[in-house]
Amino acid sequence: MDFDFDAKTEDYRKRLLAFMDEHVYPAEPSLASHDGWEPPAVLGGLQTAARAAGLWNLFLPGANGAGLTNLQYAPLAEITGRSPSLAPAALNCAAPDTGNMEVLNEFGSAEQKQQWLEPLLNGSIRSAFAMTEPGVASSDATNIGTRIVRDGDSYVINGHKFYISGAMNPNCKIFIVMGKTDPAAARHVQQSMILVPRDTPGVRVERGMRVFGYTDGDHGGHAEVFFDDVRVPASSLIGEEGSGFAISQARLGPGRIHHCMRLIGMAERALELMCTRALARTPFGKPLAEQGVVQDWIAESRVRIEQARLLVLKAAWLMDTVGNKGAHTEIQSIKIIVPSTTEWIIDKAIQAHGAAGVGQDTPLAALWAGARTLRLADGPDEVHKRSLARRELNRYRSEK
Repeated sequence: MDFDFDAKTEDYRKRLLAFMDEHVYPAEPSLASHDGWEPPAVLGGLQTAARAAGLWNLFLPGANGAGLTNLQYAPLAEITGRSPSLAPAALNCAAPDTGNMEVLNEFGSAEQKQQWLEPLLNGSIRSAFAMTEPGVASSDATNIGTRIVRDGDSYVINGHKFYISGAMNPNCKIFIVMGKTDPAAARHVQQSMILVPRDTPGVRVERGMRVFGYTDGDHGGHAEVFFDDVRVPASSLIGEEGSGFAISQARLGPGRIHHCMRLIGMAERALELMCTRALARTPFGKPLAEQGVVQDWIAESRVRIEQARLLVLKAAWLMDTVGNKGAHTEIQSIKIIVPSTTEWIIDKAIQAHGAAGVGQDTPLAALWAGARTLRLADGPDEVHKRSLARRELNRYRSEK
């Protein structure tokens, strides 16, 4: 494994670091007064600047993206994670659009790509991913109760979803909905995915849903959504009936590592703020930076960041060399450790800031909410630990 930056990665890093300094960080203060579901007013200008700098769709490999490997993209996503409410969306690299574009790019028909993938790649529309439901344990995706029923040349959809990422964005035009087409089939082939334009009759966005009090606008805002006899053409189905679970797993693999890449940047930003604060404050006649407990936080934070980064890079390298299935253990490992590690570091940075750490004058409170949420999003810690433990145990069972 060689994690040195190649020339292409280094070129992108230099341009992206300059973009952050010139455009993103100066725009952050505007977020303090932004509390709606619509994108921040500064985002359009940031996207224009990102396009001009050649920093667009970096997440997507192949001809439709920048052609970067996971290992090349990792340090770039880390940089955007330093300002998660602005930078990913500015580069058209924000969830849930990234995962939806990956689904359409890999599994969509030619018609679906033309109608929905192309405008998503251009940044002219946003999208939502509708899987989670309030009435079932959605950590097990096979529990999904929404029905997708074939009726002639159409499918009819009925269901109740919540925390649907992207749905509150006024520019959200398309939902990818996961539901059951055949409840009697084998457990992992009951589900399908289907495209539902937001303006389809029967789609009802009930309310926006906050995350620790935040609108979570960097994800386009989450919503509770009802699908009441929603009818769409049969051509709206993504892939084949029964392929929904497999597609969701293909979608979540890259999504999980992208989140973890950005979390490393969030942790670095928190450590930077903690160190700056420790050097600037002098309680009881002694700088915070000279307090043993604060030094312990700083040292521990650096060690934890380096450990987490190396594991993320290993997962990225494996995804590039042996594929997502071959990297399954490492993807689950980073999903377990990186959010909790980042949460711990941000918590210590908040503690070092005192009252200022929980308010809007620093990004720490929003960073903490984001890291804590990612211990649930894309599968809670406990589900990943359960699966990882089973895989470890199976290694020893097979030896008997």
